[in-house]
Amino acid sequence: MPMAADEIESMIKQAIPDAQITLVDTAGDQDHWQAEIISEAFRGKSRVQQHQMVYASLQGKMGGVLHALALQTSAPDA
Repeated sequence: MPMAADEIESMIKQAIPDAQITLVDTAGDQDHWQAEIISEAFRGKSRVQQHQMVYASLQGKMGGVLHALALQTSAPDA
């Protein structure tokens, strides 16, 4: 069963409370998502570290219940 946007957003916000999240269902099937996530927690971290933080927040659902998630992450503009 695919993951709904509100479930994905809730899990990310639990781990990264200040995250500003924009989710787009790219295939219309709630199985292929594109996410833009902006958080102060990303400041000073590499892109790989930022993505690892997001994947960790999804508690192992990436690649299983959540089939595909294209990420764009950044810290807010100063």
